[in-house]
Amino acid sequence: MSKNDLALLVLDNCKEFGEKVEQNLLKLRNETNKTYIARLTASRFSNGEGKVIINDSIRNKEIYILCDVGNYSVTYKCRGKDHEMMPDEHFQDIKRVISATCGHSAKVTVVMPLLYQARQHRRKGRESLDCAIALQELERLGVKSIITFDAHDPNVINATPSLSFDNFYPSNIIIEEMAKNDPTIFENTIVISPDFGAMERARYYAEIIGCDVGVFYKRRDLSKLVNGKNPVVSHTYMGSDVKGKNVLIVDDMIASGGSVIEVSEKVRQMGANKICIASTFALFTEGFDMFLEAKEKGLFDTIYTTNLSYIPKEFSNHDWFFSVDMAPLLAQIIDKMDRKEPLTRYFNRTKETFHAVQETMNN
Repeated sequence: MSKNDLALLVLDNCKEFGEKVEQNLLKLRNETNKTYIARLTASRFSNGEGKVIINDSIRNKEIYILCDVGNYSVTYKCRGKDHEMMPDEHFQDIKRVISATCGHSAKVTVVMPLLYQARQHRRKGRESLDCAIALQELERLGVKSIITFDAHDPNVINATPSLSFDNFYPSNIIIEEMAKNDPTIFENTIVISPDFGAMERARYYAEIIGCDVGVFYKRRDLSKLVNGKNPVVSHTYMGSDVKGKNVLIVDDMIASGGSVIEVSEKVRQMGANKICIASTFALFTEGFDMFLEAKEKGLFDTIYTTNLSYIPKEFSNHDWFFSVDMAPLLAQIIDKMDRKEPLTRYFNRTKETFHAVQETMNN
């Protein structure tokens, strides 16, 4: 089926990644004299109010809005002071872009790799339900499709049953990158989930690698609330012996990083050989210093994450820190969607990745 005319509307918080997606899209389509990124301007008044202007025609084009709601490097002047943009403000800019299209586009798809408010996906008692409300709001604004990666809870799709919601996992590409960099990492290996919430992801990694899986039980103090969550009192391991084994600790995101470092320390004390941490999003909300310190203490060997959300360049200067490029995958997904072709192979590449890993290890 022939491809349609599409446009990428890339917000400043996703500029570098968006340009990589465009380059990969042009390569896929063997095009050299074409531009997919439409120019837009996101500006602020001195009191912090914002607006978006689309500077190119997007009439009857299929629009893909790219936004990184976790990018804390974007700032603007407010009352004469530098102000860091927070996720709420990034999400507001998505709505401004949709409004600026004035209904002229053929279809609007929001590409939000780090799903906005993904951790506030279900309600317990009288508390907000931000992720579901945000998806409903986008649907009311005319968005027809959402593309995201490794959603904290994919069941949030139930909030908007009529909205196309595609949740892709970078696990296969991360595993393939690991195998290229260190073919021995998957020999005598066990995958560890830092809590029960990440068990499904850990099982997926273990299935591809062909190994056992273990889990840590997080015991929390439910009587206290620190930074919006109950503090972890202790980690209790449940699984087979890790002594002498290579350990792969997997999760969807590293927030502060305290839990994953504690888990790494536990398995190191239990006699683990190599310890590798893999996470789709590395937010480092408490800074990077604790990881530098943990690395110096030998608590882990490598960290693998993706460029789906902002990572300061200085972090990638360390030879034990790997940021896996996901732009080629997103370009393939957009190309297939634009051509109205199936996306099935991008949802489950278990066998394909398994064979790729085995081939790398054998070579």
